[in-house]
Order: sequence, then C-alpha cells, then structure tokens
Amino acid sequence: MRFDTKIAVIVRSDLAAWQKLNVTAFLSSGIAHAGADVVGKPYEDGSGNGYLPMFREPVLVYAAESATLLRTHQRALSRGVSTALYPVELFATDNDDDNRAAVLAVPAPDLDLAGLAVRGPRAAVDKVVRGLRMHD
Repeated sequence: MRFDTKIAVIVRSDLAAWQKLNVTAFLSSGIAHAGADVVGKPYEDGSGNGYLPMFREPVLVYAAESATLLRTHQRALSRGVSTALYPVELFATDNDDDNRAAVLAVPAPDLDLAGLAVRGPRAAVDKVVRGLRMHD
C-alpha cells in the first residue's frame, strides 16, 4: 500500500548508539501526534491480549551530519510539514518542562540538533530528506 503521507526520522550520525535509539524513540512519539490519522487501531493477539496502536505507515530512518541536519530542519520548516526536534541539550535535562525551556532558549538557526522527525505529504517529505542516506 502506498500512503499519501510519509514519516521520516533523521538522526545525527556521530551520536553514540544509545543516543541514536533514544532520539529516534522520542522523535517518533512526537510524530504520533501529527494528526488523527497517524496511528492505526489497537492490536489484539489470538489470546485476547490488547496492545497499543502503532503508526499506520512505515517510518524511514536517515543519518546526517550536524550541518546537513540543520539544513534538513530548514527545509522542513519552509515546507510546513509536521516536525519534531531533539536538540543536543535534551540529553542534559530530565523532565518535559526543562526540555521545552531548552528548545525555547535557542533560535532555530542556532539549534544543535541530535535529530529531527517529519511527517507530511509524500512529495514534501521527499524534498525535505532529498540527498540523505538511510541509517545503517
């Protein structure tokens, strides 16, 4: 099935493995709120156990260097796609209020991004991630 929308997570390539996984998880939780149609229905196994719903569509994960990540952020903002971001400063915070304060303290061009996630029309997201390589 081909979706009209696309989800992409872009993670900075020079992070430690645990940081990459942490950033991907946090960014994905943000994308889950991009619209009512992002998440599908709950799951149930053959024994009747219920499970949380997940994204309806695949999530593509890319790697990028710091400068490329900042350029990708600018592309996302200029195209108006739903965007979640994870600046490096969030590794030093331990609660949601401090996370928001850390983002608020830095103008967009000066953000030191560890990662970024976008969701929007397929063509717009393709333009945002153009030239990036898939994460290995």
